Amino acid sequence: MDVGTVRVGVALSDATGTLASPLETLRRAKDQSDLDRLAGLVVTHEVVEVVVGLPRHLSGASGASARDASAYAEALASRIGDVPVHLVDERLSTVTAATHLRAGGIPARRQRPVIDQAAAVVILQSHLDGRPRTGPETGGRHS
Repeated sequence: MDVGTVRVGVALSDATGTLASPLETLRRAKDQSDLDRLAGLVVTHEVVEVVVGLPRHLSGASGASARDASAYAEALASRIGDVPVHLVDERLSTVTAATHLRAGGIPARRQRPVIDQAAAVVILQSHLDGRPRTGPETGGRHS
C-alpha cells in the first residue's frame, strides 16, 4: 500500500506472490471507512501479508509522513487479526511509478487517478522481488 494523507493506493500480488498489480485507490476518511474497506479486501482476496510503504527522506530519516504511515499500518493491523503487516522503505516509489506511467504513454496530467495504485505496485513488487524464493510457502496473496 501507498499511504498518503488524502488517498491510499492498493496493489495485490498474484496467488504465487510473484507479480504485483494495481487494485484500487481509496480516499482516506475521518470515520476510517477506508480501513474497514482494506480489512474487507484482505478477507476477500485471502491476503497472507500486507506491505505498507514507509516514506523516508533520502537521508533515511523519518518525518511526519512516515509516522502517519506507521499509525495507519497499526490501525489496519488491529482490524485484520493474524495477517502480518510489514512496513517497507518506499523512497522514490511515486517517482518510479510516474516514470513507468509516462513510459506507458500516460501524460502527467492524467496520472493523478492512478499514481497511488502505481506507487503501491512499485512498493509491493520491490518487496516481492526482495524475498527469498524457497518453495510453496512463499506463495499466497500479498497486498
